[in-house]
Amino acid sequence: MLLRFQSRNGQFRLNAEPTTAFTDLLPQILEKLPADTDPDSVKLSNKPQGGEARKIAQLKGVQIQQVGLKHGDQLYIEFSTKGEATNGHANSGAPSVTPAAPTAAEVALVKNPWEIVKQSELDERLDKQDGRTPRGRDPKLCRHGPKGMCEYCSPLEPYAPELLLDKKIKHMSFHGYLRKLNAGKNKPELKSSYMPPLSEPFYRVRKDCPSGHPAWPVGICTKCQPSAISLQPQTFRMVDHVEFASFEIVDKFLNFWRRSGNQRIGYLYGRYEEYKEVPLGVKAVVEAIYEPPQIDEMDGLKLNDWENEKDVDAAARLSGLEQVGVIFTDLIDAGAGDGTVVCKRHIDSYYLSSLELIFAARQQATRPRPTKWSDTGRFGSNFITCVVTGDEEGNIAISAFQASETAVEMVRADIVEPSSDPSQVLVRDEEEEAGLGRVRYIPEVFYRRKNEYGANVQESAKPNFPVDYLLVTLTHGFPIDPNPQFLRNTFPIETREALGEGQDISAVAKQLGVKRGQKPDDSEIVKAVSDFHLLCFLRNLGILGPDEEPLLHRLARTHSTSNAHALFSSPGWRTLVTILQESGMRPQKRPSPFDGNASSGDEDGMLAKRFGGASIGLQRPDSRGNKRAKW
Repeated sequence: MLLRFQSRNGQFRLNAEPTTAFTDLLPQILEKLPADTDPDSVKLSNKPQGGEARKIAQLKGVQIQQVGLKHGDQLYIEFSTKGEATNGHANSGAPSVTPAAPTAAEVALVKNPWEIVKQSELDERLDKQDGRTPRGRDPKLCRHGPKGMCEYCSPLEPYAPELLLDKKIKHMSFHGYLRKLNAGKNKPELKSSYMPPLSEPFYRVRKDCPSGHPAWPVGICTKCQPSAISLQPQTFRMVDHVEFASFEIVDKFLNFWRRSGNQRIGYLYGRYEEYKEVPLGVKAVVEAIYEPPQIDEMDGLKLNDWENEKDVDAAARLSGLEQVGVIFTDLIDAGAGDGTVVCKRHIDSYYLSSLELIFAARQQATRPRPTKWSDTGRFGSNFITCVVTGDEEGNIAISAFQASETAVEMVRADIVEPSSDPSQVLVRDEEEEAGLGRVRYIPEVFYRRKNEYGANVQESAKPNFPVDYLLVTLTHGFPIDPNPQFLRNTFPIETREALGEGQDISAVAKQLGVKRGQKPDDSEIVKAVSDFHLLCFLRNLGILGPDEEPLLHRLARTHSTSNAHALFSSPGWRTLVTILQESGMRPQKRPSPFDGNASSGDEDGMLAKRFGGASIGLQRPDSRGNKRAKW
């Protein structure tokens, strides 16, 4: 039988028997394709577009006659070449710098995502809620009885403009935005097929163009090139509020700047909960800040390789936590001697610089949010970015942001780059990229603004545009009655060797109160192990077994006596205590006779301890590191 094949490079025919397996046809198909074709990427489809493509490598043992193919039928081939550039970018032979932005070869659509994709428990719970805000009967406008309802007293949807205006909500919640899209796209009364309401933006050249022309950069058409981008402020946000479990978490993070004058960055670990102040809202509750390896300076910082990130994430999961965001400082002492700082970020300058925005977008791109309401099975990200800086009154304040979905995709497609002006984002120039030996397609970018005459005009975003078009602001705060998950925050913080703080066995012994030759106090250990930094350090030691470490984290979270008894009787914990007793804290010295508590009967002892209460009268001078900034 004769089979016809069509690819973007042209058409060809092959002779085959009905009993021939598809995998046996692969060598003949590769002969008709370019020499650098990746064999694992070759797919077959019965339609030029919208068909169900299958990889030939996955059709092992499937014969041609089993799929119903007949003599003269035509199949369509999709493939990619080895080392083929992603995001519509290709090298022209000259050396180039590999972009650090996270990339993806193609966005794969998920068939029936509402049946396959597994969402978080919080999303599932919010999907089942009604979300509408009830209203009472209006005595002026409502003309019905007490059991009636009209447009003036019917419950408001979570996306209603009057509701958002009344509660002073700048951005509607993600689930409110989802309800708004779903109400306009899917109407059950029409009995039409269901369509996922969400779709991720895509600004890269598509490689699976059905037109049959050579792949980019050799060929391009209107079907595979991205459309022009019109920048608009995002009307929704994935997370509505950031709540720090206690003030001490942020205060200890700021101590590094107070003592050194250098900036600092840390990753936020916590969980997501429902936020009642916004209809169908979500808040991130921060329980700990982990500071990765970094090089800190007065005007910035540099992140080093975080080799144990997976171990820290695993320790957080055992405690019911996850990475929810990142926080960094941008503080300069005002020099007034009262703890005030310089206000750098305000309405006339910027709130988040272009470099910080692109960093936030990269972080969000690597942590997508799974959702069954998107045709790709994911949409947006819950990752947040917090900045600790000075406000207009000179106090230290926190600001929380997220990069918009447009910003994340523009960073994925490598369309934008940071500018020397922190309030502006640069759009890459195709001619400049070609001069550097890189070939890429940059779509047109537009944005709207009010000109000097007050008219709303549309302008080209090249070469730069304001960073505010790609920002989403969040609210933040502290609970009125703090109830943090971890009772202690006294263990030395990681990567603070520059301040003379280090994590070692002696620090563990001091935290747990284990001393040489003395039996530890179990009641104090129950409280002492409730420290996130201590839990991460104990995991790196590798002393506790796979069954004992989850028990330790449950004890740190619940503080129950049953978990304490089970942990303290385990062999791994006994080994740890033995090591701490051998290398831990030394017992306290006998009290000095000059402290008023010693007995006065032993004159020889008094003479031997004559200098026990003497001390050198040195006092560390006050500095900015010893002053508490106002909050």
